[in-house]
Amino acid sequence: MGPNAKGALLALLAFGIFSTHDVIVKVLGADYSAFQIVFFSVLFGFPLVTIMLIRDSKPGHLRPVHPWWTLLRTVAAVATGVSAFYAFSTLPLAQVYAIIFAAPLLITILAIPVLGETVRLRRWAAVIVGLLGVMVVLRPGTTELGLGHLAALIAAFGGALASIIVRKIGKDERSVVLLLYPMLANFCLMGALMPFTYQPMPAMHMGGIALMSIMAFIASSLVISAYKAGEAVVVAPMQYSQILWAALYGALFFDEYPDSWTAVGAGIIIASGIYIVLREGGPSASENTPVLRSRSRFETGTVPRVSQFLRRAVRREHKDD
Repeated sequence: MGPNAKGALLALLAFGIFSTHDVIVKVLGADYSAFQIVFFSVLFGFPLVTIMLIRDSKPGHLRPVHPWWTLLRTVAAVATGVSAFYAFSTLPLAQVYAIIFAAPLLITILAIPVLGETVRLRRWAAVIVGLLGVMVVLRPGTTELGLGHLAALIAAFGGALASIIVRKIGKDERSVVLLLYPMLANFCLMGALMPFTYQPMPAMHMGGIALMSIMAFIASSLVISAYKAGEAVVVAPMQYSQILWAALYGALFFDEYPDSWTAVGAGIIIASGIYIVLREGGPSASENTPVLRSRSRFETGTVPRVSQFLRRAVRREHKDD
C-alpha cells in the first residue's frame, strides 16, 4: 500500500470515529443543553491536556505571546463548540455537516486580512460557488430557518476564524497555550451556566461523554498518522466522508433522510472545498496554504486540537533527524 493510500484510509477511519462522536452529541442533546455537554466534555478532556503539559519539554510559560489574537481565537473556539453541539442536537446530521463544510471557504476569505493572502480569480470563483451551495442547503424563504441553522453557520465561521488565527500565531505560541486557553474558557463559562442549565445525568449518559473524549483522542491520533503517512492534499478532502456517515447514521438512528436540496448543496460545497485544497497543494500556490495548514476538524475547545499534536510530532521528527 502506498503512503497516500495509507494516509487516506487512516483519515477515513478517523472521520468515521469523529462522526460517531457527533452522533453521541446529538443523542445527548435531546435531553441536555449544549452548555452542559460542552462542560463535561472539557472536564474529561483535561487529562489529555495534563499529558501534553507533562510531555512538553519546550521551556517557557503559559502567558500568550500574542494575547489579543489568543483571546480572539479563544472566543471563536468557545462559540464554535457550543454552536456545533447545539446544531447537532437540533438539525439533521447531514445538514449540519454541509453547512460546517463551508469553513474552508471562509478560511480562504479570512486569509486575506489575517495572513495577507492574495486570493486570485479561480479561488474566488470556488468560494462564491461554495457559498451559493450553502444557500442551496439553507433555502431561505422556502424553509423555516431556526436557531440550529444559525448555530451551524456560527460554528462554520468560528471554526474558520480559530483555524486561521492558529496559522498566523502558531509558530510563536506554545501548543499548550493554544489548546489550554479555549478549554479553560469553556470550563469557566460553561461552569458558570451550570446552576441554570444543569440536568442530572445517569451513569450511562456520563459514560457517553467520557466515550466522546476517548473517541476524539483516538480520531485525532489517526489524523496525525494520516498526515504523517500521506500528502496533505490527499488527506484533507477525506473529511468530506463525514457526509456519508451522516446519511447512514441519520437513517439508522434518527429517521433522517437528506432531501435532494441538501444533497445538491452539500455536493457544491464539497466540490468547492476540494478545488481550493487542490489549488493550495499545487506548485504555484503561495506559502501560506491556509486551508491545508488548518487540518480538518473544527475547533470546539473541548479536547486538544489535532494541529497541536501534529506540530509536536513534526518537531520531534525533525529533532530526531
